[in-house]
Amino acid sequence: MKDNSSFRKFMLLWTGELISSIGGGLTSFGLGVYVFQRTGSAAGMALVTLLGFLPTLVLSVPAGVLADRHDRRLLMMIGDGCSALGIIYILICMMNGGASLPQICIGVFVSACFSALLEPAFRATITDLLTKDEFSKASGLVSLAGSARYLFSPIIAGFLLTMSDIRLLLLIDISTFFLTVISAAVVRKGITANLPENRERFFESAREGWRILRSIRGVLILVLVSSGISLFLGMFQILAEPLILSFEDAKTLGISETLCACGMLVSSLLLGVIGLKGHYVRTLGSALAFAGICMIGFSLFENMIPICLFGFLFFAALPFANNCLDYLTRTNIPDEAQGRVWGLVGFLSQLGYVVAYAVSGAAADAIGMIGERGVGRGAALVIIIAGICQAAIAVMIWFPKSIRKLEQSTSKKEGEIRNE
Repeated sequence: MKDNSSFRKFMLLWTGELISSIGGGLTSFGLGVYVFQRTGSAAGMALVTLLGFLPTLVLSVPAGVLADRHDRRLLMMIGDGCSALGIIYILICMMNGGASLPQICIGVFVSACFSALLEPAFRATITDLLTKDEFSKASGLVSLAGSARYLFSPIIAGFLLTMSDIRLLLLIDISTFFLTVISAAVVRKGITANLPENRERFFESAREGWRILRSIRGVLILVLVSSGISLFLGMFQILAEPLILSFEDAKTLGISETLCACGMLVSSLLLGVIGLKGHYVRTLGSALAFAGICMIGFSLFENMIPICLFGFLFFAALPFANNCLDYLTRTNIPDEAQGRVWGLVGFLSQLGYVVAYAVSGAAADAIGMIGERGVGRGAALVIIIAGICQAAIAVMIWFPKSIRKLEQSTSKKEGEIRNE
């Protein structure tokens, strides 16, 4: 039985994730600037991002199975605590005269391998702590924690880099890992781990998660469409920084990223207070289509005013899309399978990011060499194409009946709960 104290435990856990997200954003921003300044290539930045993301994607399925078989809070503590090792390695290389691109890639890869344990366990813990009526508000707060790396970290990192160097950013990030571990430890003491009495074999558990996901056709289609959307969002994510750095400095980049991410802050706070009250499918398609249009506007000018305006609107749309995706998926998955299914959902929905990180940087560099336009204009053209494709695919979400049935099923369940 979940009571009011459960939401307080969630807030403690969420606070730790918020602080850790800010620290991770400092490292991400600093390493991006560091690599671009030394290579002048979008491909180098994309490689670091790819190696930081790939372990999280590949390990998401086994991490989801582990979240259903073991203490979820303990997995969070291990994942977040040990992920500091990769950042410590990069810091040591920096202190010995500077880190090369291969050394940075190794450190980021090691950190990401441990971080992969965190996401399915964290999402499943939300289900352990909260009622279905609280899921929508919690989703808004989770989106806010995720947006902190874009909202607070860039402007902090930009100013710190004018006074010091990337080593300071790495030190701050390392210190934040321990706050997450402590918050998870406190929550762990106050909640009993619901471990299955008869554990399935590991691969049998993973297959069962796939069977459950496949049986809910609307969720499966939504996840596959999300994979295509993540391809275009990934292109924007990886190329926005080299686009701006091609004509501005790191401090301006940090300020602009923070101003843009304020859109996510506004939307996340709004959703955290009031939540959404239905029309999830329609809102999902509209938000993603609007975000695609904003990607196009973001790339048309080498002027910080329209860039910040369209960036703000782009980020404002994302929490609405994330909230709808989270709610439609979470409320249609059995509680006892949340971990393994979320692992599969994370894996499939984010496959597009791998393709984006692998090809977008090289594409921007290649296009920039044509007519000597430069990497900034090459990045802009790739983002424009991605924005057009995203808007087109997003509109298609409105039509499949199986997706609309997810919302109808959720509304029916909520009505039954209220009647009881």
